[in-house]
Amino acid sequence: MPRGSSPKRERQYEHIKDSAKDRGESEKRAKEIAARTVNKERARSGESKSASRSSTQDMSSGKRGGQRSGKGSQGQTYDQLYAEAQRRNIEGRSSMNKDQLKRALGGG
Repeated sequence: MPRGSSPKRERQYEHIKDSAKDRGESEKRAKEIAARTVNKERARSGESKSASRSSTQDMSSGKRGGQRSGKGSQGQTYDQLYAEAQRRNIEGRSSMNKDQLKRALGGG
């Protein structure tokens, strides 16, 4: 975490990192996801010195996550499905598309 980050952002970082690891992401990837998400939230709320246009004008990570988990949405991303297939050692996963991964994991 950047120097001077708030306790709230520290908690947010740990929560996002733990969630990513629970979904099957590697430690390195989980840290990257958490850092990028927290940095974007810091930029959106004016806590950082500089911010890219996509950080301030794009959909917030909270809203995006809510859309993915909501009823009738697409659900998990391809990367999340692939990570789960990898964890379950499903053969042929590297050549599967998102729908095929869902079926192989028993999700449709």
